[in-house]
Amino acid sequence: MRKWLRRIRGALGMGFTWAAAWFAVGFVPRWVFGVYTDLPLPLLFGALGFIAGVIFSGLLVLTESRRRLDQLSLPRVAGWGAIGGVLLSALFVRGASLGWGEVLAISTTFALASAVSASASLALARRAVRR
Repeated sequence: MRKWLRRIRGALGMGFTWAAAWFAVGFVPRWVFGVYTDLPLPLLFGALGFIAGVIFSGLLVLTESRRRLDQLSLPRVAGWGAIGGVLLSALFVRGASLGWGEVLAISTTFALASAVSASASLALARRAVRR
């Protein structure tokens, strides 16, 4: 039972870390391009980042359960992050009725953003182990 509670806590921590990073990135369209929407983009990006972080953590539990995050290689972590981004885009596209062009753009963007976030998480985990 303790093992599962630790994994759930880790998944929530990963989700909140990714949410904070994606929330900050959500300000870029407003500041750089002057995009104003009904739903503030930082809130949308933050929510998507949380879900992406939890999906990534779940993938690691299912596939790499014998290793800690800092023990994995960068290409492997980035690959799992990209797969998590594609899964997130599948959930997002399922909820919204989008055409194939939007599906391709969203899945590519989410896969890239999740791979970058996973790589940053690996760097943070390795830094924390060194201390």
